[in-house]
Amino acid sequence: MSIHPKSVIDPGAVIGEGVSIGPGAVIGPGTKLNAGVEIGPNVIIGPNTTLGEGVRIYPGAIIGTDPQDMKYDGTDTYCEIGPGSVIREFVTINRGTTATGSTIVGAGVYIMAYAHVAHDCRIGDRVVMANSVAMGGHCEIGEGATLGGLAAMHQFVRVGKLAMVSGTAGLRKDAPPFMVMSGYVPATVHGVNAIGLKRNGISQKSRAVIKEAYRLLYRSGLSIKGGLERIESDLERTDEIEYLIEFLKTSKRGISRGVRGKSEFDHDGDSDEIPDAIQQSEFGSWNLI
Repeated sequence: MSIHPKSVIDPGAVIGEGVSIGPGAVIGPGTKLNAGVEIGPNVIIGPNTTLGEGVRIYPGAIIGTDPQDMKYDGTDTYCEIGPGSVIREFVTINRGTTATGSTIVGAGVYIMAYAHVAHDCRIGDRVVMANSVAMGGHCEIGEGATLGGLAAMHQFVRVGKLAMVSGTAGLRKDAPPFMVMSGYVPATVHGVNAIGLKRNGISQKSRAVIKEAYRLLYRSGLSIKGGLERIESDLERTDEIEYLIEFLKTSKRGISRGVRGKSEFDHDGDSDEIPDAIQQSEFGSWNLI
């Protein structure tokens, strides 16, 4: 354990084995830092915040402070960061409100500098959020999704599992799983996240079914509702299709529309050829250059 003498730690905080806390860090009441957590200089960990094993918090990040909600009345609420997650410089993550009680970040998540996670958000395991991504309150990001820099999510918007959201995209409606989202406000669906699916071990058979689901939703001339009906009646119920169907059916904000005309992402789902305007990310999805 390495605790700098110029850090400030509340007596009620629980500090696990091998924790490192840098100078100027402030650890609030009711916090729990599990084994191997690394807290950089000038980090603030607010009340009732739990950091899983091996979490790394870089300098200047502010985690678990009060929600930015004008109705918040000081009630105890919580923030949880899953094991192995990395929170880079000046990221802000607020606790939940009484609506859900907590803000939850999963395991193995990588959140880059200046990103903001608002109150009551849910982030799944292995999500990557690039610099300055902004999440409104009550947003959700599914497992393995990637969001490019400066992407913004309206409150209550969801991003599905293994989706790729390009930099600067503005999400007013839900981003369906396994798809690529691009464009300003509103961002639109441009194709299947083929490389991301392959890298995450989704079988060729399942990828082919996902590609057909994309065609029914965005290239058949049907409405989203009509495309969903065809998916339910025509396609094999793989795990991924079951997840997609449930995601579409439970949307409250509505589902993002497809891009008009042909997209640079609208390529063969089993091809390893990379379109000219995009490159592969080290995290397994597509990024705009």
